[in-house]
Amino acid sequence: MISNTAVIALGSNLNNPKQQIKTALQIIAGHPQIELLRTSSLYITAPVGYADQPDFINAVCIVSTRLDAEQLLAVLNSIESSFGRERSFRNAPRTLDLDIIDYNGESGSTPCLTLPHPRAHERSFVMRPLAEIAPDFRLGNHGRAADLAERLGSGGIAVTEAAPVFSDGRKQAV
Repeated sequence: MISNTAVIALGSNLNNPKQQIKTALQIIAGHPQIELLRTSSLYITAPVGYADQPDFINAVCIVSTRLDAEQLLAVLNSIESSFGRERSFRNAPRTLDLDIIDYNGESGSTPCLTLPHPRAHERSFVMRPLAEIAPDFRLGNHGRAADLAERLGSGGIAVTEAAPVFSDGRKQAV
């Protein structure tokens, strides 16, 4: 059985965002072809792009899956839809946003997916949580998660709820 590794970023700023993220992680973990390996703490972050909206709750998780990248994207889009996700305009408020940041370290683009995520390396709300759970993770040709997070700084982002930790030190779902 082929196992693929993916990094997924989660974000929400509507309808109890902390609970939206926690529930989304439970749904991801419950999928029969996805195993949740690590989950970051929950971070509160200022909105990017369109500023006239509530702060976001963001997290990152690492999964193992038998799904290919486009199948995984379809599952994530279905989860977003089940949370009432509307795509009214770019950077709009949202009940849930699930993005594939990396899939097996692959680089490439299809009509519906670009890998690695084209703006992840510019977003502290992605890189800080990723650096928390996988500091040496290399995102495409952009470098290590810890180095990217340090360069981006921590302005506008702070841990709001730490991820529980397994006895072996791995972060588990919140």
